[in-house]
Amino acid sequence: MVSKQGQATKNVCVIGAGPSGLVAARELRKEGHTAVVLEQNHDIGGQWLYEPNVEKEDPLGKNKFLNVHSSVYDSLRIVSPREIMGFTDFPFVSKKNRDTRRFPGHKELWLYLKDFCEYFGLKEMIRFNTRVEYVGMLDYGVFGNDLKWVVKSKEKKGEKRVEEVFDAVIVATGHYSQPRLPSIKGMDAWKRKQIHSHVYRVPEPFRNEVVVIVGNSLSGQDISMEIVKVAKEVYLSAKSLEVTEGLSKVISKHRNLHLYPQIQSLHEDGRVEFEDGSCVIADTIIYCTGYSYAFPFLDTKGIVGVDDNRVGPLFEHTFPPSLAPSLSFIGIPRKLIGFPFFESQAKWIAQVLSGKRNLPSYDDMMLSIKEFYRSRELAGIPVSDTHDIANFEYCDKYADYSESPHLEEWRKQLCLSAIVNSFTNLETYRDSWDDGDDELLQQALQSPHFTQLGVQP
Repeated sequence: MVSKQGQATKNVCVIGAGPSGLVAARELRKEGHTAVVLEQNHDIGGQWLYEPNVEKEDPLGKNKFLNVHSSVYDSLRIVSPREIMGFTDFPFVSKKNRDTRRFPGHKELWLYLKDFCEYFGLKEMIRFNTRVEYVGMLDYGVFGNDLKWVVKSKEKKGEKRVEEVFDAVIVATGHYSQPRLPSIKGMDAWKRKQIHSHVYRVPEPFRNEVVVIVGNSLSGQDISMEIVKVAKEVYLSAKSLEVTEGLSKVISKHRNLHLYPQIQSLHEDGRVEFEDGSCVIADTIIYCTGYSYAFPFLDTKGIVGVDDNRVGPLFEHTFPPSLAPSLSFIGIPRKLIGFPFFESQAKWIAQVLSGKRNLPSYDDMMLSIKEFYRSRELAGIPVSDTHDIANFEYCDKYADYSESPHLEEWRKQLCLSAIVNSFTNLETYRDSWDDGDDELLQQALQSPHFTQLGVQP
């Protein structure tokens, strides 16, 4: 179809109503497309829709289709200050009678997404309790602009199945759900409790236990600091025993929190043997070992794959060259300021689908991907970290594809300040910061980002 302005209008399926899916729906509609968002849960939010009941999930998350999407635990607070997290035209302001902290709990972020959804009238575009079971090409072998997609979905509570055809599909299913597990000798034979942090919610079940926590990433540190208050002993197993000053302070503060090297092997009698030859008898092992990209519903005939946590080939982490622009992904990149980046992805995809923007040729996109992989390899970055960006310049360059605004300087500085503060003051950085932050905060609150809606924080 072609709109009155001469732009193509497409019928688009967005999979997932988390932050990426919501902003995709808004940008598609703004660009004149028809969009439906398929969401497996009863409400919006994706990862931020807290699910306390995890009994129905495999403790190590080994099901092909997970029963629980969210990996958020009860006490989780965001790791970035709220001022930097909002979409460009919808600031994350603190509201009366809500969690007004600069680093609020997960519910506050979910409520922000609810506000966003309501403000832009997105709910009518979403079909809830609908699980996508299959996405595939309508006529495999017919590539180019005429490629269409079959989407098969199922109502969660009934047996009703629906099959539809769309001009384009945007995958916005997040990347913090499918547990990524290490391979440890004896893991299958170890008879005691083993869980992935995906199903961790509260510390109480671990009272008086000896717990080994594998991985000292953000969740590993957070969960250690919480469990140590109720557990008998906590052993934090890390790749490196050289840890941040902040974690070092926490360990020295708790007599029952110990830093250990990686696990060598597990034994049927409950022994956990570490690489330095030491052993402990543990009741529970919690794997805080991160997540894998997984698209169990997606059939691209092998064109798009996940290899050692690299999704590819994807041009700019977004478009698979031979299936672009009818298939795209939002929310693959990590280690960046998420919401504004997802918004710039959504804008670009919507504009490419309408014909307002053009993608490079297939050959040029493939060359770009090849060069990107080579640059990562030369920089010594493992394949599994392909989508870890950690680069503001890249985010600004990406924004240029859709003429989206660049990240404001105060946003970048507040982000970096929080990271540095967490390295030094792991337990307190969310509640105390230096005077430099207060100055940046004033800049932020007086900027057009915060004043545009006429709402004073």
